[in-house]
Amino acid sequence: MQPVLNVEDVRDVEQQLSEAGVSLSELMHRAGAAAAQEVMNLGDVESVVVLAGFGNNGGDGWVAAEVLRGNDVSVTVVTPIEPQDIKSDLARTVATSARRAGVPVVVSPPRDDLEKLIAGADVVLDAMLGTGFRGEPRAPFDIWIDCLNASGVRVVAADVPSGLSAQTGLAAGACVIADVTVTMLSLKPGLLADEGRDACGSIVVAPLAEQTEGIVLQEEPVAWRAETSDYLDVMLPSSSQVDKYTRGSVLVVGGSVRYPGAAIMAARSAARAGAGYVTLAVPEPLVPIVQPQLIEIPVVGLPANPETGTFAPDARDAIVELANKNTAVVAGPGMTVSASTVAVVTGLLQCSRPLVLDADAINCISRLTEGRLDSFPELIRRDAPLVLTPHRRELGRLVGMAENPPASLVDAMDAARRVVWADGGSELCVVAKGNATACVGVEMSLLPKPGPAALATAGSGDVLSGIVGANLARVAGQLDNESLPLLCAYACEIHAYAGSIAADRYGSRGVMATDIIDAVGLATDALEERAAYPDGAPDKQ
Repeated sequence: MQPVLNVEDVRDVEQQLSEAGVSLSELMHRAGAAAAQEVMNLGDVESVVVLAGFGNNGGDGWVAAEVLRGNDVSVTVVTPIEPQDIKSDLARTVATSARRAGVPVVVSPPRDDLEKLIAGADVVLDAMLGTGFRGEPRAPFDIWIDCLNASGVRVVAADVPSGLSAQTGLAAGACVIADVTVTMLSLKPGLLADEGRDACGSIVVAPLAEQTEGIVLQEEPVAWRAETSDYLDVMLPSSSQVDKYTRGSVLVVGGSVRYPGAAIMAARSAARAGAGYVTLAVPEPLVPIVQPQLIEIPVVGLPANPETGTFAPDARDAIVELANKNTAVVAGPGMTVSASTVAVVTGLLQCSRPLVLDADAINCISRLTEGRLDSFPELIRRDAPLVLTPHRRELGRLVGMAENPPASLVDAMDAARRVVWADGGSELCVVAKGNATACVGVEMSLLPKPGPAALATAGSGDVLSGIVGANLARVAGQLDNESLPLLCAYACEIHAYAGSIAADRYGSRGVMATDIIDAVGLATDALEERAAYPDGAPDKQ
């Protein structure tokens, strides 16, 4: 796993490295060398333009320029002010050194001249605005960013693409779109989510010092980026000695006359994700609509409100009885929110089976707690695993942020922690869905690798709930609750990989939720093979 640190914690790491004998000057020289190396790693690099800012990020760029010149690369530094006028002592020192080493310097060029310089380069190193940047880029950097993005030239960003918040992943104004980002010391959350996903390109972490790993771990990372091999811990050994019961059974509870499809997709997804037996419980009027679409899955019709086509109050006991006969339960897709569905959800919370609450089940909890679940932790405190899968708006409704839901990955993790820390038990995981998803437990938050934009389609969340439910059923009683965030992250990566397969088949804008379902089995096999054989599967004899 790779640690992810908040930006303010990275500053603490720098200070502790300094106290351990690695000076800030040495860190700058190593950062610049790392940036220069990533430039050269692109290949066919004969000429480079470095766009350097005023501060330490600019200092990294000056060091990189001197290193590149020492490797016979033609390099020019573009700076808004003369090197001797740079206020930062460190940055001024390395800028002066680079100039003495013969690095050409262009000071505050007109736009036309800058565009020509950039167009003539093989690579541009972005060292304008670092991790301490806030707000919108000002002149000349806003103009430089526009020129760079319009050029089509390959870009390496030092630490963070200029204009992007390394903390939130949001950009208030212009933002560099890089091909590679070489970030120093550790990953930062803003590089992995929201606008950071488009801006960063591939991400390389430069630790800069041997002591870095130990110091980073002492900082208690805000999250961990899961590696594929980490999922071996939640993958049970494959065996031919299985039947439909040993693979686990999943009950899916959901649907309404208005939204019959969501429950269908969650049930089919659970089956594709490997559950040996799936049962779908729906309001009685849905049975003739749903059953013909689910040949392999039994559909149970339960008492319904004749006016709304939703579960009636007396459906609760029957649903709880069904739940206790299965290995795991998924509830919420298409269920709608009413007094009777709130009763269904509270009944399921009291059952003894692993439980996934999605969509309207989450909204039922919001209604029951008046949008302050973190003030009523006893409602969700239980012995069996509980997974909540809210998107950001649903998460906002859970914690009193309905009018101002989390706008970034770090905001979503903070909101999810309010829930899990109030509960305080390892049986709970909040899967905070978004363009980057966080699986937040009481001890650890994991960031699975996100899928393509093709996943942003109606029903995609229902598919994920089915995958999570199937995996909970598969490992029921065989893994401890502390592994719950890892299991959820694994399910998220299956979902992401299935989205990639579907996008290859139908195009990035043509994917529907049912296409993702059809790829879940292939995605699971591929992910398990990559985890077991990261260097490629051995040849079969």
